[in-house]
Amino acid sequence: MLNQPVAIITGGSRGIGRSIALKFAKEGMAAALVGTDNSALQETADLIEKESGQPTLQIQADLREAQQITSIVDQTIAEWGRIDVLVNNAGIMYQKPFSELSQDEIQEMLDVNLRAIMFLTQKALPHIRKQENGAIMNIASLAGKNPVKNGTVYAATKWALRGFAASLMMEVRQDDVRVVTIFPGSVDTDLNRQSALQRDTMLQPEDVAHAAYSALVVDRRAMMSEIDLRPSNPKRKS
Repeated sequence: MLNQPVAIITGGSRGIGRSIALKFAKEGMAAALVGTDNSALQETADLIEKESGQPTLQIQADLREAQQITSIVDQTIAEWGRIDVLVNNAGIMYQKPFSELSQDEIQEMLDVNLRAIMFLTQKALPHIRKQENGAIMNIASLAGKNPVKNGTVYAATKWALRGFAASLMMEVRQDDVRVVTIFPGSVDTDLNRQSALQRDTMLQPEDVAHAAYSALVVDRRAMMSEIDLRPSNPKRKS
């Protein structure tokens, strides 16, 4: 068994997931990086090696496939023997009027943004419970608390994620497992570059990574169950 904390991070090849992986690694954690693009996963792994020297595991997986979700946990346990933190970060958004969404687009958002999180959390939870000091972190969105024009299904998945996470927290807190959900505003990532927002009014992926790590290191008697994250002054250029 690896003698250091292990985090599984979905969507770990770029954007918020990459920033969380880099931050956690700098603080002494091993990172199991999950994504669909092998070259991007390798790029993240190389950055971690350069900046912290911490071990990484690259897992190519399609979160729409239940068998591949199971494989994420199996590979991590086979390699390192433990899971301390699960970061459910991967997400997809089709931003267009509801009447223009295809059935495939709707299904993909439901599968990646919600179903995969439930399945992966269910598979990882027994291992996280064993640590008696673990955490499940969900990267949601302020769209999970507010209506979004042209974001009907995306927002619906994030509202549902909030309900899932808050209810799960009530079940597992007695096992010393924290459930933390972060609700960022628009972040400067590939997901949001299709929007009309100016990049200099957006949060940066590093801001979300800092919030995630802060939630992990707060004294164990406390839990940041929900974190809203937005620009402190949206008119100020970053």
